[in-house]
Amino acid sequence: MATVVLLLLLFVFLFLRVPVAISLGASSIVALLLVDFSVNTVIQKMFSGINSTTLMAIPGFVLAGLLMAKGGISKYLIDCIRVWIGHTKGGLSVVTVVTCMIFAAISGSSPATAAAIGAIMIPMMVNAGYDKKYAMGLVASAGTLGILIPPSIPLILYGAVSEESTGKLFSAGILPGLLLGGVLIVYAIFIAYRKNYGGLEKVPMSERWQPTIKAFWGLIMPVLILGSIYTGVVTPTEASFLAVLYSIIVSVFIYRELTWDKFTKIMSESVNTTAMIFLIIASALVFGMFLTTEQVPQAFAAWVSDSEFNKWTFLIIVNILFFILGMFLEPTAIILITLPILLPIIQALDINVIHFAIIMVVNMELGMITPPVGLNLFVVSGIVKDKVENVIKGVVPFFGLFIFVLILIMLFPEISLFLTR
Repeated sequence: MATVVLLLLLFVFLFLRVPVAISLGASSIVALLLVDFSVNTVIQKMFSGINSTTLMAIPGFVLAGLLMAKGGISKYLIDCIRVWIGHTKGGLSVVTVVTCMIFAAISGSSPATAAAIGAIMIPMMVNAGYDKKYAMGLVASAGTLGILIPPSIPLILYGAVSEESTGKLFSAGILPGLLLGGVLIVYAIFIAYRKNYGGLEKVPMSERWQPTIKAFWGLIMPVLILGSIYTGVVTPTEASFLAVLYSIIVSVFIYRELTWDKFTKIMSESVNTTAMIFLIIASALVFGMFLTTEQVPQAFAAWVSDSEFNKWTFLIIVNILFFILGMFLEPTAIILITLPILLPIIQALDINVIHFAIIMVVNMELGMITPPVGLNLFVVSGIVKDKVENVIKGVVPFFGLFIFVLILIMLFPEISLFLTR
């Protein structure tokens, strides 16, 4: 009875557009009270759940991404890549994808990647003759690489819930991220030849080195951050604040584009974003506490076992589930709601937990560009002051590419697991 009340309340709140964190928390608390749980226990669970060293990496990478976007680092990265390949057929679209990949290797956030790169590249592509809907769709799609290429906030959360190594999860995201980025680049070049999208005027070789030197500090940042993690010098949490320190030093003393006014706005946006994520985490922990109390994961696992699903049938069902959830919820909520239920089944079907993490995150990427509430759709719409409907039309051709990459990752686990070994 309490489970039915929980689900009904949750869907009613979501239908009324109550924020996800409030919807999860309020419905879970009501359901727990029905099974004689004290409010004190609920509050203790919420606080103890977010009191985690692993989760401390989230505010660090959120802040680092904002500092990069508004402190000049992303701008000079784009300038560097543009002077080298911007003149080629479809060069600007390739610049967009490559820059998103580099930015993703630092920020850990999909909306931050789309916002930082889209603000510069969409007007540039439109001025060069690219179709505006295509340009918006490309940025929204390539921006999703922010949650696949490490560091990745969803992978940090996955590691916290599943108790898997964050370093291994980051390693698992590298090749799939490069694969998806490569597929987007090939598609961008194909479209450029098909629709005759040219590039900018070719920059003489002698004039290419100054932007490259200028962008040096941004280009070495992924090497510095990820290299320090994989060599064991720092933990992912420490690396997130190393990224913040590095971004501040470069933005203030080298590029000199980070003013006090900008910094205060960045800190405000960072606090708001981090607070939203942590409130969702705390609410989802209460949701998980109820599920555990009612033994819902065990019941679901028993149902799957009795149904004699093989792992491929299970993966197909789960992918459909993720696609539907991605239409309405953000990655943080989906991971925290579904993973505690799915983990026992994943282990029972002998599916590698790290491999499943990448399958899950690629689904989350697709959710970021799926209406009605795909977050990247609204980010790009806000940047260019255009209708969300036009952004949706732009991303539709990219759905097939994401599904193609998802199938490859499912069929060939080594794409995810090779570097973890």
